[in-house]
Amino acid sequence: MKQYLEMFMVVTLIMMIVAILLGLPLMLLWNWIMPDLFRLPYITFWQAVGLNILAGILFNKTSIKK
Repeated sequence: MKQYLEMFMVVTLIMMIVAILLGLPLMLLWNWIMPDLFRLPYITFWQAVGLNILAGILFNKTSIKK
């Protein structure tokens, strides 16, 4: 049981690190393109991380087939 908990913690930590690392390029690209092109506001780093997570949930390519 302890081994599963440790594995869960490691996987959760890795997912958080990946989300944070992917948030920076998203923020930079958004703030470079979107305000000039579509008159959208600038976003913060944490908004970019949240947007990245939301996009991952909405556009997930895994499907359940029965």
